[in-house]
Amino acid sequence: MAKKKVKDNPSSGKAKSTKIEPTQQIGVVGSGSFATAIVKMLTENCKTVHWCVRNEFVKGAIELRGHNPTYLTSVSFNTKKLHLTTDINELVAACDFIVLATPSIYLASALEGLSCDYKNKVFISAIKGIVPEYNDVVAHYLKDKFDIGFRNQAVIAGPCHAEEVAMERLSYLTIATVEEAVSEQLDTFFTSSFIKVNHSTDILGNEYSAILKNIYAIGAGIASGLGYGDNFTAVFVSNAIREMETFLEGVYEAPRDVNESAYLGDLLVTAYSLFSRNRNLGNLIGKGYTVKSAIQSMNMVAEGYYAAASIYETAKQKKMETPIIDAVYAILYQEKNAEKQFKKLTAKLT
Repeated sequence: MAKKKVKDNPSSGKAKSTKIEPTQQIGVVGSGSFATAIVKMLTENCKTVHWCVRNEFVKGAIELRGHNPTYLTSVSFNTKKLHLTTDINELVAACDFIVLATPSIYLASALEGLSCDYKNKVFISAIKGIVPEYNDVVAHYLKDKFDIGFRNQAVIAGPCHAEEVAMERLSYLTIATVEEAVSEQLDTFFTSSFIKVNHSTDILGNEYSAILKNIYAIGAGIASGLGYGDNFTAVFVSNAIREMETFLEGVYEAPRDVNESAYLGDLLVTAYSLFSRNRNLGNLIGKGYTVKSAIQSMNMVAEGYYAAASIYETAKQKKMETPIIDAVYAILYQEKNAEKQFKKLTAKLT
């Protein structure tokens, strides 16, 4: 299946034996579960972590109680290490590296007031969805809207559930960037006793794969809700990784091996884990919930729902054969019956 492979760092995945304290400032935009998990990772190594949260209530609650009042409430922070703000310009002006960790549907509004000088800053996307106002991935949005080139960008990929980071269970990040110096600096920010870092130069491939795995996870959840078992799920995921490879090659051909953790590993954990919000959304739909009621019953954003329409349109424009994406799109956006769609899909899987 995988014809090409690139090894960007021969020591990928190995935590450093000697901790090197970061010499530059880093901040996080967003106050959801993954943003909170990222702040937890960063406080392991940084004297100060700048954190731009959504409103004064969240800011005040963290300052008063030392934890996020809504997401990952079990995580306690040393507030002396946090510089909290609700002002995007204050955070960007103070930081050399800015991690964007809002849901994709809120990114444009979060950056709407950005007016300070952000030249030479590095923006790291931890967002796994399509920016709806622009119908594009974050990397293209930053380049087109803010003239932030790929040399000043990075992407954080998994497999890495926020809930397991909160419990300090060993987790792996893949950080994609074309600049070696940026990669080395981000390694010092994130590597810890429970976080290992792999490196890649495949910015767009990592970003698209993180979006695709959410759509496939919705499909895996639908199958579970319909009563399909582990045997079918294994076949489903096997087909999904091949379909992902087809899609990635179609939109951005580059040296990559989809068997690596950022692609296959992230797909596996999102399709199987009970922590997966996309899988949980699909499971509700498979059990008979309408799409609208399933979304409303969740208190977190399932990125795969919002991305499915854009990914489906891209696949059709490029005349790709993507039966899983087609089936999930039909259920989510065309109000097609889930059971009937999956009966049709089973005939196309191998």
